[in-house]
Amino acid sequence: MKREPVKETLPPRREFSALGRIRMTRQRRVVFDSLLRSTDHPTASDIFMEVKEALPGISLATVYNCLDTLTHGGMVKQVCMDREPSRYCANLRDHAHFHCSGCGKVFDVPFSAGKPLSGSLVLPEGVRLDRLEVSLRGACPACIAAAQSGPDFALSAEAPEIL
Repeated sequence: MKREPVKETLPPRREFSALGRIRMTRQRRVVFDSLLRSTDHPTASDIFMEVKEALPGISLATVYNCLDTLTHGGMVKQVCMDREPSRYCANLRDHAHFHCSGCGKVFDVPFSAGKPLSGSLVLPEGVRLDRLEVSLRGACPACIAAAQSGPDFALSAEAPEIL
C-alpha cells in the first residue's frame, strides 16, 4: 500500500482540534494519521492492517468506530463505490473520485477552478443541494498500457462516449 503525505488539501492538525467536534482519542489519532499519509483511499481493513503495528491491541471494530466518528465529525470523507467496501479520504476539498476498473485504485479528481459542477445540473425546482458526490469509472494509464501490451490483462467493455 503506497503511503505518501497528503499535501495542500488538509488543514493543519491544530485547525481540526480547534473545531472541537470530537474528542481525539489515541485510536482516532492513529487512524486519522494513517489517512493523512494515504493517497490511495484505503478501506477500513487496509487501515486496520497499518495501524495495528502502532496499536497491537486495536480491533477492526474499533477502526470502523473511529472512521465513523471521524466521518461524522467532518474530518474525513467516506467514499462508496457501488457494492465494494467503503473507502476513506482525508482530502476535504471538493473533488470527484476516479475508480480504475482494472486495478481497483481510486484517484482524486479536482474540479476545474471557477467552474462549479453544480451549475451544470438541472435540479428540480425548490431543492437545496447539500452535497455533491461524483464517481467516475474507467481505466488508469497503467492498466491501459498493460491491456495493450498483452492478452493476460483485460479491461471491461469500452466506456460509452460521455459529452
